[in-house]
Amino acid sequence: MSARLRWGKRCGVATALLCLVLPMALPLNAHAGKPLVLPQDRPHVNAWDAITLKADASYKLSVQDMLERLDEFEAPTAPDGSLGVRKAAMWLHIPLIAPEPLRTPWVVDIGYSSLQAEIYLVKGGQVIQQVSTSRPGETQLSTRTPAMAFDLQAGQPYDLLIRVQATGPLILPITLGEMPYQLNQALREQMLQGVLNGVALCLLVYSLFQWATQRERLFGFYALVVFGSAGFSLQVFGTGAQFLWSGNLWMHRYAGPATGLIALAGSFLFLGHILAGNASRSLYARAMRAGAAVTALVCAALVLGVLSVPAAIAFMSLAGPLPSLISLPAAIARVRQKDPIGTTLLVAWIVYGVAAGVMVCLVAGWVPANFWTLHSFQFGATVDMLLFLRVLALRAQAVRVEAQEAIRERDIMHSLAHSDPLTGLYNRRGLQHALQIALTTASPRSLVAVYLMDLDGFKPVNDSYGHDVGDDLLVAVGHRLQANVRHDTDVVARLGGDEFIIMARNLETPEAAQELGRSLLRAFDTPFALSHLRLKVGLTIGYALAPLDTDDAQALIRLADAAMYAGKQSGKHSVRRNSGELALSS
Repeated sequence: MSARLRWGKRCGVATALLCLVLPMALPLNAHAGKPLVLPQDRPHVNAWDAITLKADASYKLSVQDMLERLDEFEAPTAPDGSLGVRKAAMWLHIPLIAPEPLRTPWVVDIGYSSLQAEIYLVKGGQVIQQVSTSRPGETQLSTRTPAMAFDLQAGQPYDLLIRVQATGPLILPITLGEMPYQLNQALREQMLQGVLNGVALCLLVYSLFQWATQRERLFGFYALVVFGSAGFSLQVFGTGAQFLWSGNLWMHRYAGPATGLIALAGSFLFLGHILAGNASRSLYARAMRAGAAVTALVCAALVLGVLSVPAAIAFMSLAGPLPSLISLPAAIARVRQKDPIGTTLLVAWIVYGVAAGVMVCLVAGWVPANFWTLHSFQFGATVDMLLFLRVLALRAQAVRVEAQEAIRERDIMHSLAHSDPLTGLYNRRGLQHALQIALTTASPRSLVAVYLMDLDGFKPVNDSYGHDVGDDLLVAVGHRLQANVRHDTDVVARLGGDEFIIMARNLETPEAAQELGRSLLRAFDTPFALSHLRLKVGLTIGYALAPLDTDDAQALIRLADAAMYAGKQSGKHSVRRNSGELALSS
């Protein structure tokens, strides 16, 4: 008995192992014959729970051909919702049954628009309902993506056959749901697309307005990026086909790759212009312009029918990373220079890289198709456009700073050219410029007076205390003259040595001009306090009036100089007008 027990135990262990190993050796499409149940307690189901598929490399097999080959359909090996790139038309089979009467019609929806789809509802081997994206008039529902509404009799078996093909990847997030639920999901998706496309539209309008008003090419390049990215999203997510070019098969086929190429060309130009700076003839700048030119040629060849859509998509896939890769060294150099433009671009590329990586995994069939994977590239592109907008703002700020610095340097050069280096007053050139402007408004009731003055007693001070004290005294004289004129209308200048000149404008009468001269004399009655020294110097002033004496700038100065010279000859410390009688003395 003990031997029999041991044998029975061994047989039991072997049977258990066989039960574990046998399912692993069986095909994984064991659910192929199991129908998808449409329940009353759930508003939607995932079709991939019951999907089997078969490839049609000839692209010629009909729905009747497939109905005869249902036993050849196999379970998918890729994650739910993505078959990757297939060089064949793919047929999907979904057996259906509704155990109880349906409350509302149900909708089968393929949540991806960049493909051609035909949907057939079959009962008892006969097609009872069908729609096709290649024949827009047959479509029951006006939706972004291929969809068909249907109703089932309770307890009756049905088959859904779906034929799909695409020039790109076959991304197939197929769901079945009650019509109210599916419509609600469609509205949510449309709201999302409206928000994202609205952001893109605002950015496009802004960039075009700035480009038109400022004539800055960078805004035009940014507009290309935004236009291309927005157009690509409109096509890929079906919004364009639903609202903008409904029924236009040419747009359905070419809009996506064409706008994608436009965005790529804009990226070459935008990054090249941002990072090349003033080195427009550098190897980097030429490479970016060449990349944009080649991309534009490919886009033109696609639109004109010279290049096929798959070839254009292949080019876009290969060339897509090039603007970022070529620009990476220049961006890193900006980061090392602590330029925020470089940092912002690196962040933008990281976001773009993550989004593109998710999209590549989805296209290859490595990750399932769901809300986040389907929209990853669109979210990444939107963040990318906003970060590029930040780059535009930083660039504009840098341009403003450069302009302000240029204005400051110009003002400094202008000041150096028109100012006396010792006193900071106007020099002869600065005075002549101001005088020319003042004479344009001179009239008998708005006189312009030119006072030319020489210091009395300056040479003894210079000889006794040295040139440093003499220079300090000249600076103090300039300050006192400025303190005794009208700041809004009068200009004080130093011609050289101890000669100063004042231009006063908007004087109503000759008497007012004479009184201003006397007030300047009185201002020098008080000695100058320089450190421990108290020094007294006086003035001898000669002046002339415009337009009474002359309306020529040089003649005014000569008349004033002659009057000042006459005052020096007759005892100094005086103010004298020259109306023309002293002209020969100059």
